[in-house]
Parts: sequence; C-alpha cells; structure tokens
Amino acid sequence: MEAKLHHKRPKHLNLFKIKQPLPAVVSILHRISGALLFFPGIPLLLCGLQMLLQSSQSFEVLQDYLRNPVIKLALLLPLWFFLHHLCAGIRHVLLDLQIGIVLAQARTSSKLVLAAGFLLTALIGWQLW
Repeated sequence: MEAKLHHKRPKHLNLFKIKQPLPAVVSILHRISGALLFFPGIPLLLCGLQMLLQSSQSFEVLQDYLRNPVIKLALLLPLWFFLHHLCAGIRHVLLDLQIGIVLAQARTSSKLVLAAGFLLTALIGWQLW
C-alpha cells in the first residue's frame, strides 16, 4: 500500500509554478514587507535619525541626500513596504476578529489592500516631488 502511494507523490514540487490565490499572495507580501522593514529598514532609519540630530552640518547633508531625485525614487519602495504592511496588518486583524473570512470577502479585501498600498504610495510619492 505504501509503495502505491509513493508513486503518486510528485517527485519535484516547484513552488514558483504553483498559482497562489490572491489572499495568499497578499499574506506572503505582508511577511516579506515586514522583514524588509526590520532589516535594512530600521538601520537606515536610525542612520538618518543620527544624521538629523548630530549637527547642523549633518542635517544639511541629509537634506541634500533627500533632495536627490534618485534617492526620492528609491524611497518609494520602502514607503510601499510600510504602507502595504500597514494595510495588510489591518486586514489580518479584521480576519482575526472573524470579519471578512468568507472567500469572496477575503479576495475583495486582498484586492483592496493591494490597491490601497499602491494608491497611498503614489499619493505620498507625488507629495514628495
């Protein structure tokens, strides 16, 4: 019996070829964005805070960095990490409270999280420029 089951199992499971449902993708992105906010996000934030508070010369250097269009463009990615993580976290809290656990509602809330993350990033990015 065990030999019969062994032949039916896949020999190689390629996780990149498996199509994940949208709620799973949003959940995975939530975990990845949280990890990237922790490292390198926290060290970079602390470095910027140190430059901000160290002296007036270091503050001016930080302002010069932040005026650079390449730096502004690069800051959009961590901004999206933060906003996506925030929106997905709110979604997870609602799911823990048994709100939106029906499949159709879960798919809709996943779409809303993705849309809100990108929309808020675009709005704040527009304000930065």
